[in-house]
Amino acid sequence: MENKTILVTGAAGFIGFHLCLKLLKENYTVIGLDNINDYYNVQLKYDRLKELGVEQEEAQYFNNWSTSASYQNFSFIRLNLEDRENLPKIFKEKSITRVCNLAAQAGVRYSLENPEAYIDSNIVGFLNVLECCRNYNVEKLVYASSSSVYGNNQKVPFSEKDNVDHPISVYAATKKSNELLAHTYSHLYGIQTTGLRFFTVYGPWGRPDMAMFLFTDAILKDKPIKVFNNGNLSRDFTYIDDIIAGVEKTLLKPQPDDKTYSLYNIGNGNPVKLLDFIESIEKEIGKTAQKQMLPMQPGDVEKTWADTTTLENDFNYKPNTLIQDGIRSFVSWYKDYYN
Repeated sequence: MENKTILVTGAAGFIGFHLCLKLLKENYTVIGLDNINDYYNVQLKYDRLKELGVEQEEAQYFNNWSTSASYQNFSFIRLNLEDRENLPKIFKEKSITRVCNLAAQAGVRYSLENPEAYIDSNIVGFLNVLECCRNYNVEKLVYASSSSVYGNNQKVPFSEKDNVDHPISVYAATKKSNELLAHTYSHLYGIQTTGLRFFTVYGPWGRPDMAMFLFTDAILKDKPIKVFNNGNLSRDFTYIDDIIAGVEKTLLKPQPDDKTYSLYNIGNGNPVKLLDFIESIEKEIGKTAQKQMLPMQPGDVEKTWADTTTLENDFNYKPNTLIQDGIRSFVSWYKDYYN
């Protein structure tokens, strides 16, 4: 794929940052976009951008182009996806050929407190991205969906063929909406869209609201960790490098059979019990966690488990990082980043 310009939205976010880094190391021309909202500590977002060669002094202003000191083929703009006036200008000026939409208001629990943020970013913003793809001849749109669309489905592992009409959080409902909108645009306008249902992503530079980060932080600081549903939860934890490899394959390689609309699970395919996950972190850190057992949180699901057969069949790819290796990598980064 030569001379392609790829737009990555959510470029200062956890997955977006890692994707930009991978694409830049492979010499693709990348445009990063992010609104750098304060859902969690913005300093972490600015520090990720610094790793991409963009300084906070430049990146902090809306509608301002920043160039990278490290990668000559990377530029960054701070913008909201809801900005219907300025988003199309980027597509018009930069000749974007592929888009990876990772920008979204994240978090299941926060969606109970602030549903408006999810509608604005995840639905209005996503519609604007689709409109830009339609109007400016974008070859392919890959976008982040989520395992949360499966809700409390009892059939495991979760397959893309399962019914996902019963979301149990606003966040999940917006991700299901993204899939429906993408299907409509693929059907009406022939836009190639690929939705990726991510399963509990973790790893270096991860989000501070995620279990991996929260547990590591608390154990190191001798603070209690919150264990919901009394620990009776299991998650298909997926290491960031595995996620990025899957995203890259779906973004850069042709769709099999020229499918215009497709959906894929990206997960490890191996659910881990929450208490076992905590125990692995304890072993890596060398300290025992103080556990505060709590009831199930509204909007939470009991288990996630990805069937990745479709991804394997279409792109010959399956995540394979062992949980112990992933935890070791995260803890090492955490200790280094926070001294």
